[in-house]
Amino acid sequence: MARVTTKYVCNSCGYTSAKPLGRCPNCQAWNSFEEEVPSVTGGKTRGGGAGGYGGISGGKLTPLSTVGRREEPRMSSGISEVDRVLGGGLVAGGVTLIGGEPGIGKSTLLLQVADSVARAGGTVLYVAGEESLEQIRLRADRLGVTADIQLTRDTRAEHIAALMNEHKPALCIVDSIQTVTVEGEGAPGGVAQVRDGTSMLTRAAKETGTATVLVGHVTKDGTVAGPKVMEHIVDTTVFLETVGAFRLLRSVKNRFGQAGELGVFEMRGEGLIAIENPSAAFLAERPVGVPGSVVAATVDGQRPMLLEVQALASKTPYPNARRVVVGLDPRRVDVVLAVLERRLDLTLGGLDIYVNLAGGLKVLDPGLDLAVALAVYSAVVGRALPANVAVFGEVGLAGEVRSTVASQRRAEEAGRAGYKRLIVPPGLPGHTGVKSVEEAVSLVWQTTKA
Repeated sequence: MARVTTKYVCNSCGYTSAKPLGRCPNCQAWNSFEEEVPSVTGGKTRGGGAGGYGGISGGKLTPLSTVGRREEPRMSSGISEVDRVLGGGLVAGGVTLIGGEPGIGKSTLLLQVADSVARAGGTVLYVAGEESLEQIRLRADRLGVTADIQLTRDTRAEHIAALMNEHKPALCIVDSIQTVTVEGEGAPGGVAQVRDGTSMLTRAAKETGTATVLVGHVTKDGTVAGPKVMEHIVDTTVFLETVGAFRLLRSVKNRFGQAGELGVFEMRGEGLIAIENPSAAFLAERPVGVPGSVVAATVDGQRPMLLEVQALASKTPYPNARRVVVGLDPRRVDVVLAVLERRLDLTLGGLDIYVNLAGGLKVLDPGLDLAVALAVYSAVVGRALPANVAVFGEVGLAGEVRSTVASQRRAEEAGRAGYKRLIVPPGLPGHTGVKSVEEAVSLVWQTTKA
């Protein structure tokens, strides 16, 4: 009889250990290990039987050249920003994992999607693992949901798969995967339960062609709770996060589209409302004619946006001047400040410098360097930039302005927003680029005099 070996698995990241540990050496989570006893399977021991493999023969092989080409059919979610993040819509048989902080709006967004799909003629199965059916009805009334969505409180994975096989719904929403149970696998929410439940529902989605969305809890550091293998099983992983007054839906994995897509929403009484023009939303409160304010064209994931870079310089009362950076990479800002002092002879030693990316976003984009340089210079000399100027470009240690990724898309986004003059790196078709920070400063304030 084969010996059963007990192992301990971290319920935060899936790390395995031969004994329970107080702290996971992989993700640093405390008291996260759970006991997992593997099932005992019969059969011959390794090396026994015909051919040394227990008499098991290999399966059929299929040459790649004989495999047909098939584009997976897509179905619109009814919300343009959700379709953008998913790469064009929900894929038949595709499984999407959505994570986010409690109360951020995951269930609200998915109920809106369910309503849109059902009103378009598709059958929707909603598995309510954390709320009563009456609570879902109250939310549906608040959101104005009128479609007839099929609800169930049965969270057994075998029963959910059977319902999918019987009714063949166009969309199945499981809220949440941590409440799904698999017979004989321990308590709900455990590592084995989440892993095997995800595998079973994914298999059912592929067999029935049902677009499936799984809601996942998140840990303190913002990652999806449960074994890491769960994220490998699903086709798409997206996160809903709060940034200022907005909600951002961001894809980090997508087998049917490009990862890194970003959708912007605003939470209102009637639910999450898609923001079609995030550049205008983030620049809505920008003060015009104020020194230290620069409009920067950036790319967050795959989406170009216009954001405001703000800088403030004040005489320091401390022995050492302060450098406070919000929303940007502090090390890159330090480099830009050093370039301004060395290449433009701008005295910053006795000044506290504050640099902020307005709106609450955090963007680690080298293309914001030139905007930071012009914002700080503007704040120090007390001269505002023209209202119709947008900026992007990376700054090197020699003070040169370097090209950035997606330059053409940045320029097109600035043009759509009405910014006629662009201060950009050289080499961009249709635009006069600047080769250095000195040249950028000269060009900006020559324009101001005109």
